Amino acid sequence: MRRREFITVLGATAAWPLAARAQQPAMPVIGILSSTEPYLPYRNEFLNGLAENGYSEGRNVLIEDHYAQGQYDRLPGLAAELVRRRVDVIVTTGGSMSARAAKAATDTIPIVALIGGDPVRMGLASSLNRPGGNLTGVAQLVTETEPKRLELLRELVPDAIAIAYLVNPALASWPTQDMEAVAHKLGSKLMVLGASSDGDLAAAFASMSQEQVGGLVLGSDPFFFMRRAQLVALSTRHALPTIYFFREFAALGGLISYGTRLFDGVHQVGAYAAKILKGTKPADLPITQQSEKIELVINLKTAKSLGLTVPQSLLARADEVIE
Repeated sequence: MRRREFITVLGATAAWPLAARAQQPAMPVIGILSSTEPYLPYRNEFLNGLAENGYSEGRNVLIEDHYAQGQYDRLPGLAAELVRRRVDVIVTTGGSMSARAAKAATDTIPIVALIGGDPVRMGLASSLNRPGGNLTGVAQLVTETEPKRLELLRELVPDAIAIAYLVNPALASWPTQDMEAVAHKLGSKLMVLGASSDGDLAAAFASMSQEQVGGLVLGSDPFFFMRRAQLVALSTRHALPTIYFFREFAALGGLISYGTRLFDGVHQVGAYAAKILKGTKPADLPITQQSEKIELVINLKTAKSLGLTVPQSLLARADEVIE
């Protein structure tokens, strides 16, 4: 072979892989929109849900993370940025406000939402079985379990006359009337307090001490989860029996928790995102509910430090007892 022909063939051979790569379709992109701060164990569970359905970050799917860090007014802008980026799927976590922001930003890009409430009542879906539109996901019925948390707390502190209920006023859909009805049935007075900043939390606990409330039901909210160590510390400092909505609070020293398992929902969200990448329409994926996976966790060490004796009937129902 002549030298010029050899160089031509060699050049074409070297260029072939580059051309082949250029012709490969771009990897799909999932945009994560969350009202919270990054929480690596949570994100890893989402990746596990993807991986079980054939998708691995960096290998055949890209992920863009957008976190509002508790600043809810940033959510619309972050959602608009994902729409401009033309992501293939938007995954929302950190409460209903993330889902609302994504839904307001697009009616075409599929949305898989992890929502702490009833998406039908919120106007995000037509029904659970046939959500319609471009949104599906997992409904963690955390606010629906709050009256039950009040009952459990009174079982633990039966002499408590005044019970505080701490909510984030930025979220409108609190079951306050249901909570007041349960408190009345139990012979307690419900004191509703709001907090959406660190300063608000300090002021709320000061008010609870001044009013000498006998216990606290912590409302289910992403802001409170981001402040879980701070909230457990405040309850400990004020010697206030408190019931929380996720096990992670009890693991940090919180007295008792009752609610859905944190990681189950986000795992399912990962699986749904993978199905949509494979071609399933969100309208054809039913919104799943986590109401059947609720766990009760009791921290006996904390109960002892508060001078509380946990009834045997309550211990018998516990899914986990921390000693």
